[in-house]
Amino acid sequence: MAEQLASGALRKMHTELSAPVSYVLPLGDERLPLNPYLGQTIRLEYAGQINCIHCDRKTNKSFNQGYCFPCFKRLARCDACIVSPEKCHYAAGTCREPEWGEANCMIDHYVYLANTSGVKVGITRGTQVPTRWMDQGAAQARPIFRVSSRLQSGLVESLFSQHIADKTNWRAMLKGPPEPVDFEAVRLQLMGECSEALQALWQSHGLQSITELTDEAVVDIEYPVLEYPQKVSSFNLDKNPVVEGTLLGIKGQYLIFDSGVINLRKYGGYSLTLSASA
Repeated sequence: MAEQLASGALRKMHTELSAPVSYVLPLGDERLPLNPYLGQTIRLEYAGQINCIHCDRKTNKSFNQGYCFPCFKRLARCDACIVSPEKCHYAAGTCREPEWGEANCMIDHYVYLANTSGVKVGITRGTQVPTRWMDQGAAQARPIFRVSSRLQSGLVESLFSQHIADKTNWRAMLKGPPEPVDFEAVRLQLMGECSEALQALWQSHGLQSITELTDEAVVDIEYPVLEYPQKVSSFNLDKNPVVEGTLLGIKGQYLIFDSGVINLRKYGGYSLTLSASA
């Protein structure tokens, strides 16, 4: 018989870097460690209610992984420059929330290499290392630049993305660990390919604002996965409110079942009930 473990509005899973990564699922006021349920039958049921993850108002549709439409239009964290930081318009005085921008964008960021479905370049706030890498399902990661603002991180990333991927193939990521990558070789190749453009950025922003990191260690990340799927099919709570199957693994923000996978990050604010049976 299934035992109800937790219920409430969903938030993204919390992670702790360990071997393997430790996952905790927030549902309402409850915090449920998920690793112990590997190999058990898990049932997630959507109650049909969504509450905005910012203002908590009920909403019929979720935007940008959990926001109601008014918050989606009003909040700086939902602006297009979050996805494309090189388009930051804080200096123009048009940031939706200047104080939020100062606290979250005008601070140190890292440009990094990660090995998710293959090698990619990415950016993150300094406070989100190594959380960002675990959320992406990276098997390896290494910072290669420290910069003074999100804008600068986006400018560097956009240079490198002309030569290397800046997105993860989530289906490939969920099929198994990627082949190991020699990040130093990749870094040196990118530095050579982007040499002139990087020099122009340093001249515009200053050497202290964009610092090359040559000696950072590679972080290896192991995930709690019993078995990877050969074919990846995803659940959609909006079409089918019940997800059920044997929990075979957790990687990134995905739960991997013998019956399919679900990206929990996509359903922020959804009211769910989680049950398990051995």
